Amino acid sequence: MPTLHSTDTPTTAPRQYLQPAGLYDCSPNGYTHVVAVQEPLRWLFVSGQGGENAQAELPDGFAAQAVQALANVKTALAAGGAHMGHVTKLTVLIVDHSLERFEHWQSSVRRHWGSGEPGDGKPRFPACTLIPVPKLALPGMLIEVEATAAVPVAAPAPQAAGTPADRIAIAA
Repeated sequence: MPTLHSTDTPTTAPRQYLQPAGLYDCSPNGYTHVVAVQEPLRWLFVSGQGGENAQAELPDGFAAQAVQALANVKTALAAGGAHMGHVTKLTVLIVDHSLERFEHWQSSVRRHWGSGEPGDGKPRFPACTLIPVPKLALPGMLIEVEATAAVPVAAPAPQAAGTPADRIAIAA
């Protein structure tokens, strides 16, 4: 029987964080094996964010890029009316992955998701896949983070910046 940790607050969709029997405890590594989310939801899919700042400047070091990549994810989520607590899944691409880079990544994760223990006051860890890669889209880019977020339908819709001519809405 899996260990269940439920979270159901006004700012997050009802969800369960599962630690299935037979799988190792992944919380020390900063992720959850399974996150189950209850509908109705609005889904946000955030494209891979690198470590560049708003001026497209990319720091040389991995640690600084990891911090900035998650700051960029946070900014993108806010544009969609979401926050880091809404994130259910991350995909992380790391160039020349190593234990040192993994530790820097963990430090960056814990700024947003805490210890992963119930009751620590920060959101629980999302599900996560880390993929070592030889290189990314831009020269010098060392990390890219993609996020999927589940936002309760009751959450207010985002207020887009700019004029109507600046925005494009696509409805299916």
